[in-house]
Amino acid sequence: MATFPNLKTSAVAQYPAPRTLRYQNQAVRFLDGTEQRYRDCPGPLHSWEIRLELLDEGETAALDEFFAACQGVYSSFRFTDPRDGQVYQDCSLQSDEMELTAAADLSGTTTLTVVENRG
Repeated sequence: MATFPNLKTSAVAQYPAPRTLRYQNQAVRFLDGTEQRYRDCPGPLHSWEIRLELLDEGETAALDEFFAACQGVYSSFRFTDPRDGQVYQDCSLQSDEMELTAAADLSGTTTLTVVENRG
C-alpha cells in the first residue's frame, strides 16, 4: 500500500493543517413516516486539508507521481496525522483533480484533502 509523501523536511503537511472529525450516520424512513437511525461506522472518521506552498521541484514531482499512482480517489494509502503522528492505514483523496501550480523554483503550491475510509 502506498504512503502519502513527506516533504523534504520529513513533515507531511505545512501549518495550518485543519483536521475534521465526522460521523457516518444513516436514516431509513418507513412508509408510516417513522425513522430509524444507525451509524455506519463505529467511531469518528477524520479528514485533513493539506495546503502546501513553496514546494521545490522534487516535492512537486513526488506529489504528482503519488496522485497519478492513486488515480485520484480510486486507491487507498497510509497517512500520518501531522498533529499527533498517528498512522491511518486506509485513507484516500477526496477529489479526482489536483491543481499543482509551479511558477519558479520553490514556488509550487497545491491543496489536497485526505479522508479516512472505514466501513
